[in-house]
Amino acid sequence: MLLELVRYRRWWYAFSALIIVPGLISLSLYGLNLGIDFTGGSLMELNVPSGTQGQQVKDAIGHQYDPIVQSTSNNSYQVRLKELTPAQHTQVLDQVKQQIGPSVTEERFETVGPTISEDLTRKAILSVILGSLLIVAYIAYAFRNVPKPASSWRFGVTTILTLVHDLIFTLGVFSLLGHFFGVEVDANFVAALLTVIGFSVHDTIVVFDRIRENLIRGQGKTFEDTVNFSIVQTIVRSINTSLTVLLVLAAMYLFGGSSIQTFVLALLVGIAAGTYSSIFNAAPILVTWQNWADKRAAKKAKA
Repeated sequence: MLLELVRYRRWWYAFSALIIVPGLISLSLYGLNLGIDFTGGSLMELNVPSGTQGQQVKDAIGHQYDPIVQSTSNNSYQVRLKELTPAQHTQVLDQVKQQIGPSVTEERFETVGPTISEDLTRKAILSVILGSLLIVAYIAYAFRNVPKPASSWRFGVTTILTLVHDLIFTLGVFSLLGHFFGVEVDANFVAALLTVIGFSVHDTIVVFDRIRENLIRGQGKTFEDTVNFSIVQTIVRSINTSLTVLLVLAAMYLFGGSSIQTFVLALLVGIAAGTYSSIFNAAPILVTWQNWADKRAAKKAKA
């Protein structure tokens, strides 16, 4: 018996709304917890003696530098503070060693000026927008020979709609994580978003290409039947492919170290959302759009 996935498309839309709305609310209220790549400032990663508390590190640095201290492992803390000069950096490190102990070591130190951070923010936004527009154009061209009444532009625009779903969900999750757990987004996060876009498009095109093939073959009595049959044919492949990627990413997140955790977590969230949207949102949206276009054409014919 063939799974009737498309028939329940309103439930899939409702579930997408359910998981996206909390993130949208968080984005509107709290935004993203931007790292120094976007805001400018200095970042220190300190390895301290066992049992040292974050408040001790904060007090040792001094409140005049507005430090934000976050634990990265049992004996390490990541400290974000306003931009330090070389002299101030040396002074802060000496203060920490004097108050906590000479065994304190600095694992990492970075400083990013506000000019660089503004330029990076602008380029990040432009990269996502330009990538999305190119995807629409490419898919519209690649599917230009799709049999009527389907439209190649609908395939392209629908792909972007699912991408927006994936990006908003990922941004919303990180807004919540940033507000409640102090998770910051940095330049690696932008790279992760672009990777999610590519992976999501790849997954969606697999389904869309099967829809095109089945339309050419005349598989299915209606457009909805053809789409549903195409989803059923590709769903196992899509889930298996994504699952293998997610398992590898999970291992990287657990054992890869704090420097890549934000990047890997964004990929985990985005690829999981992309797998869902390519199966349960992209193709059903095509059906909804096609049904609306058919009804509109029928009304014009009667007029």
